[in-house]
Amino acid sequence: MVYIRIMTSKELKKWREDHGYSQAKLAKALGVAVMTVSRWETDLRSIPSFLHLALRCLELEGGEAIKGKKKTKMERRTKQ
Repeated sequence: MVYIRIMTSKELKKWREDHGYSQAKLAKALGVAVMTVSRWETDLRSIPSFLHLALRCLELEGGEAIKGKKKTKMERRTKQ
């Protein structure tokens, strides 16, 4: 049996600050509302068990805080 340890609100806030994300930028990168991130960090809403995977993906691929702006659909198509 595998047990998944859920990230704590303090760990999430530390990760966000260490990686240069504001709550708004992290919310945008994850596709959630800013209030959701705020509620995760203040323990008003439980953090999803898979959030650590999404954060790891942002670390590896970069997100809004690292890359700057998102590519448009046209820019993505021309790269293929």
